[in-house]
Amino acid sequence: MSGQADRGFGTLLSYIETNMEFETGFYNDAYLDRRITARMRRVDVDSYRTYKRLLERDGDEREALLDSLSINVTGFFRNPDAWESLADVLATLTDEQRHVRIWSAPCADGREPYSLAMLAMDDDDVAHQRVEILGTDINPDILEVAREGHYETSQTTDIEEELAPLSNYRRYIERHDDTFSVRDVVSDMVTFERHDLIRGDPKADFDLVCCRNLLIYIDAEYKEPIFETIRQSLREGGYLMIGMTETLPAASREYFEPEAKRQRIYRRT
Repeated sequence: MSGQADRGFGTLLSYIETNMEFETGFYNDAYLDRRITARMRRVDVDSYRTYKRLLERDGDEREALLDSLSINVTGFFRNPDAWESLADVLATLTDEQRHVRIWSAPCADGREPYSLAMLAMDDDDVAHQRVEILGTDINPDILEVAREGHYETSQTTDIEEELAPLSNYRRYIERHDDTFSVRDVVSDMVTFERHDLIRGDPKADFDLVCCRNLLIYIDAEYKEPIFETIRQSLREGGYLMIGMTETLPAASREYFEPEAKRQRIYRRT
């Protein structure tokens, strides 16, 4: 990025943070630049300065950019191998003859928490009646999508393929042509609410927290506060699952021991 482009990018980020109430400082510049330049290509703009002027006069584009900046890349049973190990964790938790609380953060459009519910129901070793799941996200619009529980197959998303790890997905999903809708028996296990994982207060007494594929977008200085929130939200002995390409921050490693290290599942010590 040239010096002039770099100044234009910085000015644009300042505008977004000041006028659009999006904390750009939490995220690494490479992630922000990818999302912003994708929108610039969509509206046929070739400079940060011109795009800033467009944002100033176009409320629809501001809304579209905010939606793009929100991290909502997800899928049912993303990284299937990791879910096989997670089934063992759920079986262990529900075998303890008590209520099991799971937190999916961020949950994006709901496919991760719904996957957790279907995983629990599909495995005979898991007492799914003891499981309740909370999905949280910072984006209120994507939470509405999650609550609706309707997903469509497209050129880039094959929902039926995503559901392949299930023995018979039609027990949990109703299909009409290319639209897949979560059945009530699944959605009844899941609730959704807005929560900011970076600035929000910790939760309490969760048995499992899934925080997958967020940290790769976050600046290093904000990763430790996220893990401190997670640590305080987990009961002693509770489990944490992160993304397959992610690692625990050095300062947090003393609080977690590997349960299934290759699948990035840890237990709070």
